[in-house]
Amino acid sequence: MTTRPVIGILLDYQEEGSFSRRPHYALRRAYFDAVWQAGGLPVGLPYIIEAWDDYLDAVGGVIVPGGFYPFPEVYYGGELVVAEPPHPRHAAEVPLVQAAIARDLPLLGICAGLQVLAAVEGASLIRDLKAEVGGDIDHLNEKPAEEHAHAVAVTPGTLLHKIVGRDEIMVNTAHNEAPRMLPPTLVVNAVAPDGVIEGAERPDRKFCLGVQWHPEFFLGDDDPNQALFKALVEAAR
Repeated sequence: MTTRPVIGILLDYQEEGSFSRRPHYALRRAYFDAVWQAGGLPVGLPYIIEAWDDYLDAVGGVIVPGGFYPFPEVYYGGELVVAEPPHPRHAAEVPLVQAAIARDLPLLGICAGLQVLAAVEGASLIRDLKAEVGGDIDHLNEKPAEEHAHAVAVTPGTLLHKIVGRDEIMVNTAHNEAPRMLPPTLVVNAVAPDGVIEGAERPDRKFCLGVQWHPEFFLGDDDPNQALFKALVEAAR
């Protein structure tokens, strides 16, 4: 039997592909490589909502990955449109995140995963950073995802600061949304030079943390981004 903690990674969603018009799951292998390199056993989690309790019984931690798909209008301060069906991924990830938080199961949100964590806790989101924040950083297209794009200041005293061991780290960027404000249950753990919230965590949980960048692209042993996955795996033991 493996001694590696099992880390469940929520799969992303595509409506149709080149082979079939039927919906299918798809996710970059970098997430799985990052967990394996950190000492965990990565497994994909499909959108079988009725089985969330069984899945969470079987894993030691959860990753909610990035993705480009629509959030409910209410997240941006608009009216809740009851008749508007949620995107299939979002319909699955909300109860997953809620259940993981309730169980105090280690949870890492990446990019969209951070936004989901924040919104589930009651945060509002900025829809268009370029239009609302402006500034010198193009958070969506600054550089290819495989390259560092800008620095973030890491908040002292947070779990993230303990993990990376630095007051500042370099990150990539591929997002046009971000939390506008956080509810009392969450604290900011990273901020970009233009003031955009780049990370948040719930301090009353063992490991409940989200970052706006994609740490799975930087897997060098001396890179603080890889430390995030190592910390998740250790928390899942």
